[in-house]
Amino acid sequence: MNLLDPFGLLAGALPLPARPVDDPRVVLVTGATSGIGEATALRAAAEGHDLVLVARREEKLQEVARACDEAGAASTQVVPTDLSDDDEVAAMVATVLERHERIDTVLHCAGVVSYGRTEDTSAADFADVVSTNLLGTACVARHVLPVLRRQRRGDLVVVGSLLGYIAVPEMTPYVVSKWGVRALVRQLRIENVDLPHVRISHVSPGSVDTPIYDNALDSAGAVNTPPPPTISPERVARVVLAQVGSRRATRQTALSNYGLMAVFTMAPAAAYDRLVGPLFHVASRRKQPQDSTA
Repeated sequence: MNLLDPFGLLAGALPLPARPVDDPRVVLVTGATSGIGEATALRAAAEGHDLVLVARREEKLQEVARACDEAGAASTQVVPTDLSDDDEVAAMVATVLERHERIDTVLHCAGVVSYGRTEDTSAADFADVVSTNLLGTACVARHVLPVLRRQRRGDLVVVGSLLGYIAVPEMTPYVVSKWGVRALVRQLRIENVDLPHVRISHVSPGSVDTPIYDNALDSAGAVNTPPPPTISPERVARVVLAQVGSRRATRQTALSNYGLMAVFTMAPAAAYDRLVGPLFHVASRRKQPQDSTA
């Protein structure tokens, strides 16, 4: 443990510029088209790594790739992939190995969110969130870990969520998926403990100001926003990159995460369950604006 930074927060809190590294790595970033994934890709580019950018939208991936080239990436490779499709993930990994012959670092940032009471969430929406967030993470791990194990070195950093530690109303698919992601990372660490240079870890952002909220309407027609205190995707990206090479198993992105986790763990369940709903609505919801021409 670093006694000067026992919670591992300084890497994200200090807005230090990225510096080119002496040993560029092959860095694979998922969810690279927006938010945390895009910010992580740009920071890795500024460090001078060979980047592999993965997401579903090829046009946006190409746009991010150009920005990464301008930021200083040694090279960029765009591989459009649906991470919930096992065959596509297998093909993506094969494509990367064909070009680079290795994968040094995997920064898994892909994720989606939906809102609404559990009974109002369609089966398709529920499945989409769990498939992308949890099964997609498992799919990536199943295909990249054999590569890291064969190399006997490498990092898999999975971006989870504070909501993998606590519960809030009307986000059931997301909360379920993020609790599952945290459990998955724990399982992977146990299964790969025999190779100390294969490092698997979990970064948990709290409330992050990203485009994921832009089109997220709940069943009541409200617009969802990240509840305060919010942090930037760039701050999360600094934490994610700082985790590479670290033996730390988990890392939170803000001290406020620990406070919320403590409340969830130690407060009487009846009190928490009654209060979290009203507080969550006040902090993160606003009514959909009405069309004044109607």
